Amino acid sequence: MSVDTQQAPPELPDEELATLDAHWRAANYLSVGQIYLMANPLLTEPLRPEHVKPRLLGHWGTSPGLNLVHTHLNRVIKARDLDALCIWGPGHGGPAVLANSWLEGSYTETYPDITRDADGMARLFRQFSFPGGVPSHVAPETPGSVHEGGELGYSLSHAYGAAFDHPGLVVACVIGDGEAETGPLAASWHSNKFLDPVNDGAVLPILHLNGYKIANPTVLARLPEDELDELLRGYGHDPVHVTGDDPAAVHRAMARAMDTCLDRIAAIQRAARQDGAGDRPRWPMIVLRTPKGWTGPAEVDGLPVENTWRAHQVPLAAVRTNPQHLRQLEEWLRSYRPEELFDATGAPRPAVLAAVPEGPRRLGATPFANGGLLLRELPLPPLETYAVAVDKPGASTHEPTRVLGDLLADVMAATADRRDFRLVGPDETASNRLQAVYTASGKAWQERALPVDEDLDRHGRVMEILSEHTCQGWLEGYLLTGRHGLFSCYEAFVHIVDSMVNQHVKWLRVTRRLPWRAPIASLNYLLTSHVWRQDHNGFSHQDPGFVDHILNKSPEAVRVYLPPDANTLLSVADHALRSRDYVNVIVAGKQPCFDWLTMEQARVHCARGAGIWDWAGTEDGTREPDVVLACAGDVPTLEVLAAAQLIRRHLPELAVRVVNVVDIARLLPSGEHPHGMSDFEYDGLFTADKPVIFAYHGYPWLIHRLAYRRTGHGHLHVRGYKEIGTTTTPFDMVLGNDLDRYRLVMDVIDRVPGLAVRAAAVRQRMEDTRLRHHDWIREHGVDLPEVADWSWDG
Repeated sequence: MSVDTQQAPPELPDEELATLDAHWRAANYLSVGQIYLMANPLLTEPLRPEHVKPRLLGHWGTSPGLNLVHTHLNRVIKARDLDALCIWGPGHGGPAVLANSWLEGSYTETYPDITRDADGMARLFRQFSFPGGVPSHVAPETPGSVHEGGELGYSLSHAYGAAFDHPGLVVACVIGDGEAETGPLAASWHSNKFLDPVNDGAVLPILHLNGYKIANPTVLARLPEDELDELLRGYGHDPVHVTGDDPAAVHRAMARAMDTCLDRIAAIQRAARQDGAGDRPRWPMIVLRTPKGWTGPAEVDGLPVENTWRAHQVPLAAVRTNPQHLRQLEEWLRSYRPEELFDATGAPRPAVLAAVPEGPRRLGATPFANGGLLLRELPLPPLETYAVAVDKPGASTHEPTRVLGDLLADVMAATADRRDFRLVGPDETASNRLQAVYTASGKAWQERALPVDEDLDRHGRVMEILSEHTCQGWLEGYLLTGRHGLFSCYEAFVHIVDSMVNQHVKWLRVTRRLPWRAPIASLNYLLTSHVWRQDHNGFSHQDPGFVDHILNKSPEAVRVYLPPDANTLLSVADHALRSRDYVNVIVAGKQPCFDWLTMEQARVHCARGAGIWDWAGTEDGTREPDVVLACAGDVPTLEVLAAAQLIRRHLPELAVRVVNVVDIARLLPSGEHPHGMSDFEYDGLFTADKPVIFAYHGYPWLIHRLAYRRTGHGHLHVRGYKEIGTTTTPFDMVLGNDLDRYRLVMDVIDRVPGLAVRAAAVRQRMEDTRLRHHDWIREHGVDLPEVADWSWDG
């Protein structure tokens, strides 16, 4: 075994070594018990098949390594009186984290029926991976956790997000060697270039190399140590290596490594905070190499298990039916000498708990893992300060996200001292017209700066890295530990984090049912540079499907907003930034857009979520409308209003209702989403039997899916993005996808009874106009003036 240190701390005393080993053995015993046992937790009688669960689930392979880390974190937290949090990257090491939480008492405080005695131990064992119990991985139900077991690859970005703006916090992050092969994890090593040693806490990565994934060796574990060391140093870390399989030697080495790393962290922070050091520091990390399934069965059925991939999950799979397996399980459990670890009542003996910290210093009780306890209201200014003046609809234009940028700049300024708001995005803050925030905070950056660079700031709270995964991980870690933020992204590329937002929504859904979990600030997305205005970048940049993905998720946790102008964007953003425990998706344009609603009208409209714009239609209140023109999104709204104007001019006798939808979930039935409409409301808005021509921002079939159970669904016709795209003009985008104003007028003529014959000439004129636009664009490369210079004359 080996350890690299510089000026290594004193050797661990034998007495302290014994207490650490006792704690580690106790945690290992409890981990094995959770995977296998449903009775006889202290082995007070010989193990019998009926003591074993009928279905064996869980992951043993990573657990002894996680137990070792937890044991040694306890020691340094207590000795140094640290505020600490640990991110458990190998999420299927749930047995280990649960075991340690039970040992330290935080589990019993959270779940009083799981007492720290034999009865509580039996309940702890039985509930694990058992119907009605708890999952096999680290989950929201696990005290001290902020990282879901299914989130493979996100641990390090979560750890940095937790450390940002928590200057007194040390965030340990255990990275599994399988996890280290993922793209998100590989990119997140660069987070140390954004960590401010003055205002942020510290992250201590612990790369745990146990050699194997489910069925294969891991890449980093097979690298020669010098090559791995070069890789990690290239990432900007100063690695300390701990390698071995002899428990006593590994304990001593791990203690020295922990002390060495924490001494270096303290020195880095002291140099930055007291001496004004400005160079990017080389932060320490630990590379821990221990056998997979360490201390478990060495061989089962003649095949090697410990230190192989066979130790990954359940090493002894046939305990109920194979007497040899049953005997091996009992020998395995008794090898930890439980009689030395637990007293007659089943409580941990004092020696086991000698190094365990107390109160909120315990990893399972830290408030940093229950961020809602630390959350403060965001100081949001009055929207009237930023609202654009609207004397009449469509008389002026603004860039909605630029208007929002002014508000965000003031939020950034108002939180300058408390430092609990960050804006993240992949190199697109200015591109998305939010650059006003630079007046309040620059872009976080710890590397060298050149004269040509702009707005870089060692203490900045605007986060830009060209990795959507890392942005998402940073923001999730930031929110989960009690702060606020916004993720700004090009609409097409937010799909990169589909699986990450899946896990966050699942997290929120579970935490809503846990009374001890305090609500956290919502995860807010601003998706701009959207499909209809990516005409210049082309087909690769045109994808509005993130909304479809989100609306498949837990309805109590997801919200989707499509504000049609600047004032509605302000209203929606204000609501989203004040909200708790949601994922809010806001889709808004950055290009000049007509101003339709005053600030007060925008507030009312957004509160409704969907409403009639009576000034845009031709209803006179004496009869039902002949047709409903509905829209959701800024460009669809423009095309619908232009179509309404054409209908007023060419078919003045037609009664047209214009409905705008801001909150897309309003289309769902009230029983399927908290924002959904009752059938009575829906029919009142869209009618029960009149044609509805719906111009939608995204894929048209989403609207059909949301409204398929409505009475009038058979009369619903949706236009939207049909995967027709290229590098072209803005109007050619809507023309190619049949979302243009002329196509909408044709749809009205095709679907209003009696119009097909009576308005045939109008329809032909609309078709000819579409062809004229198509040919003009291909000859001149720009849109016709009648579209480019269009204005609302209502």
